[in-house]
Amino acid sequence: MEKLRQDIRANQFERVYLLYGEERYLVQMYKNQLKKAIIGDDTMNLNQYTGKGLPVQEVENAVMTMPFFADRRVIFLENSGLFKKGGEELAAYLDSPAPTTYFVFVEAEVDKRSKLYKAVQKNGAAIEFGKQDETTLKRWVLTMLKKENKQISENTLNLFLTHTGTDMSNIRTEMEKLLCYCMKKDVVTEEDVNEICTRQVTNQIFDMVDAIAGKRQKEALTLYYDLLTLKEPPMRILFLIARQFNLLLQVKELSAKGYGDKAIAE
Repeated sequence: MEKLRQDIRANQFERVYLLYGEERYLVQMYKNQLKKAIIGDDTMNLNQYTGKGLPVQEVENAVMTMPFFADRRVIFLENSGLFKKGGEELAAYLDSPAPTTYFVFVEAEVDKRSKLYKAVQKNGAAIEFGKQDETTLKRWVLTMLKKENKQISENTLNLFLTHTGTDMSNIRTEMEKLLCYCMKKDVVTEEDVNEICTRQVTNQIFDMVDAIAGKRQKEALTLYYDLLTLKEPPMRILFLIARQFNLLLQVKELSAKGYGDKAIAE
């Protein structure tokens, strides 16, 4: 990620980029920043393709077309699936591309064993955007609050993230709701968070699992009926419960083998 920021600041770019990973908010944010930095508003020299089943002939023509009164032609390919299957031809091209053609791939999933992935690593930069840790998310939330001259306690901040989970798109949406709700206030309170922020289904599953493990039957059933009210399918609830107990079992086994907390988390 730092590599990408440096390239944008210096206005010096690799010939090919691959942006991928679990944190879709960061993927999209840096995709837009990279697009603006490389080509700006020049739609004449921009070719964009989304989804599988690319028009191969059209892409080949774009690759070989010289930029029109500009230094660069940029080709964006998003969710093409080529990093899972069918990217061999492009991989071969990336070893000796036209000097004015730049590629930006944006993918949800990639196979790091694929020829195309290896070609991007060799000739450009493959950048993975994983889920951010709690410290980073807290710093980001505090930055958003500071811009609006709002204050928040550590406990309230923890409560907010408990509601939102770690998905940055959801955090951003809930923060916008919270800021609108607290427009006339200087300090965001726990009452504000509980009043306006939507609690994620997955977090309610965690609470339900805790209640089941603690043999708190009434609390577990209350949470279960809350999930049904939120239109959560019963089979999905069962799957998530089973998944959580599977994770607990893995943690227990790794702990018994002497692994520390950090190693177990990884």
